[in-house]
Amino acid sequence: MADQEDGAGSFAQFLTFVCAGEEYGVAILCVQEIKGWDGVTRVPYSPNYLLGVMNLRGVIVPVIDLRTRFGLPARAPDSSSVVIVVRVHTDNGEKTAGIVVDAVSEVYSVAPDNIKPTPELGATADRACVQSLASIDEKMVMLLDLDRLVASCIAAPEAQVSR
Repeated sequence: MADQEDGAGSFAQFLTFVCAGEEYGVAILCVQEIKGWDGVTRVPYSPNYLLGVMNLRGVIVPVIDLRTRFGLPARAPDSSSVVIVVRVHTDNGEKTAGIVVDAVSEVYSVAPDNIKPTPELGATADRACVQSLASIDEKMVMLLDLDRLVASCIAAPEAQVSR
């Protein structure tokens, strides 16, 4: 699949989704599939943002509640929730994870000129998961660093428990 080109360079494609009324985006190439909420198997003593695991065609996949991970108002996943299954690169190799969101929005092609770095808002670990901001259809969309987000949730979850 070829990227569209214009004078400013190639466009990047992002899958956008809504979580607690905010719109986020992830690189489309990291998305393996999108599934409706079907429940998970809870794992004892896991951090509150790890809802559990699901069996995805024989692969056990951890499922992250993005609302809880970002400190947003809680909402139990229901039939309208969606799991975005992503494949990321961590220090321990490639990992597959599911991210529970309220709804999937669109796939956008974004010109490099419309992607800006996040402003300095304080040194928090969660801010590091927001890679940049994109202007899309006159709104701001937070573009997530999936590698960092997933690694922070599954690589060393014991470091996140004492929040």
